[in-house]
Amino acid sequence: MEIAALEIFRAVVSEGGITRAAERLHRVQSNVTTRIRQLEESVGVPLFIRDRKRLLLTPAGEILLDYSERILGLVQEARQAVLPQGPRGRLRVGAMESTAASRLPGPLAAFHQRWPEVQLELTTSASQMLIDQVRAFKLDAALVAGPIDDGVFVATPLYQEELVIVVPRGHARVKSPDDLTVETLIVFEQGCAYRKRAEHWYASGTIKGRRPARLLELGSYHAMLACVAAGAGIAFVPRTILNMHGQQNFSTYSLGKDGRITTYLICRHDQQTTVYDALRTLLLTES
Repeated sequence: MEIAALEIFRAVVSEGGITRAAERLHRVQSNVTTRIRQLEESVGVPLFIRDRKRLLLTPAGEILLDYSERILGLVQEARQAVLPQGPRGRLRVGAMESTAASRLPGPLAAFHQRWPEVQLELTTSASQMLIDQVRAFKLDAALVAGPIDDGVFVATPLYQEELVIVVPRGHARVKSPDDLTVETLIVFEQGCAYRKRAEHWYASGTIKGRRPARLLELGSYHAMLACVAAGAGIAFVPRTILNMHGQQNFSTYSLGKDGRITTYLICRHDQQTTVYDALRTLLLTES
């Protein structure tokens, strides 16, 4: 079983097929097909189910993918350990959209300038999805909302965020959930830590267990704020995002201590590479 074969196998999985994997690896399709067949022969079991033009992982393929991620991570770490030039290779980082937009542009620019040999890939998603991807070796690190109680991870606190409630202009002052007169809560998808905090706060008034009459799921803060301004509902948004957008046709109110959320940089204990350490040091310096 060769390292190159595992890299090809991982590329086929991540790209969803032979054609796109070949393009990414700058190989001809027949070469990629041959290497996958040879890998299957070497392990003695099929790794993919051929479903028309799609390749789906078999249970054995899922197991090998897990080991491949770990093996290739160790190979990259070994290469870095014997090279004196500094961090290099690939670093897959995940972040909440609000963090990517308001906290990371400056540090990522500095990272690219300081370590140009590192191929940094940034993915945005909800906190729980990012945590699951780091656990499954699909991401090397992620910036997520705390608290982080899983012993699998090394968790470094970076930013203290303030979540505020945003209501349409003209809405009465909001001091508690009892003051809300708009019954639609505008949120991100399930797995979003800010959504979970909003739903918990919503149910903390005198009407125990109160829930929004309607949930409107959107994929960006820009769309959320536009809908609030139009009177479509209320939203819970980090103040850093509001500072970027400026005051529009809505009002904001503090949640006090209920709105304080710490953003952590997480990584698996067994995936702490020199590239990860470089990113962690930079983020701590600039936080």
